[in-house]
Amino acid sequence: MAPLTGRVIAITGASAGIGLATARHLLARGASVAAFARRADRLDALRDESVESGDRLLAVPGDVTIEADLQRLVDRTVERFGRIDVMICNAGIGFHGTLDDTPPDAMRRLVDVNILGTLYAARAALTAMRRQGSGHIIAVSSIVGRRGVSGSSVYGATKSAAVSFIESLRAEFVGTPFHASLVYPVATRTEFHDAIAREFGHRVAGHGPRQSVDTVAAAIVGCIERPRAEVYPYPRAWWLALLAVIAPARTDRLVQRFGRTRTNPPSQHDDPAIS
Repeated sequence: MAPLTGRVIAITGASAGIGLATARHLLARGASVAAFARRADRLDALRDESVESGDRLLAVPGDVTIEADLQRLVDRTVERFGRIDVMICNAGIGFHGTLDDTPPDAMRRLVDVNILGTLYAARAALTAMRRQGSGHIIAVSSIVGRRGVSGSSVYGATKSAAVSFIESLRAEFVGTPFHASLVYPVATRTEFHDAIAREFGHRVAGHGPRQSVDTVAAAIVGCIERPRAEVYPYPRAWWLALLAVIAPARTDRLVQRFGRTRTNPPSQHDDPAIS
């Protein structure tokens, strides 16, 4: 029997990148997966490539900024599979630039997707999990949610919000059958930055370690199998988080090398791009 046979996992942002890779890994491990994203054609492609998974894949198109869409995801998941064991709040949006270079519309969009989208998904799932008596909520944050870098102030703020949210849930869940976890990827090889270039007309440059989507997906699967408070798919990133606590000013100087810069400026009509 596959390790996750019988487990039911919902994933937001499942049409590309980390979400898509995680869905594939989970299906391969025997889990039932409810894949949620705006791009219905991408979800259809996932379903077509996963024919051997039979009825274990449910594709639910929707937008994480719409609370009713997340409720529909949970309702359809429970209707199809009888329960929901894990909600992976993965959908995210990126916008890189200095604070004064970030338009207010982009700020609002980042908050809507990265913060409200996570809250809506978690709340809808937890309501169903309370009825069944157990559950696990996982938020995919970013290492910049633990230690900000230049050029990502607003993005980092939204990812940091997920950290405080999950930490608060963990405090609520102590001594119960419920779990809450944070995942802190470093820069990951996805279409994330290609989407920024396509939508904004500019490229983003930066230095630092990279990892593959499969590395992050495997770390998420491991956290489902053995719940942990925090997961660092790039293990050395944990030391950066620690250094930020014990020597914040020194860390300011250290992370200068990891800042994000634009290689050409965006237009005034740029909108943030969803990965």
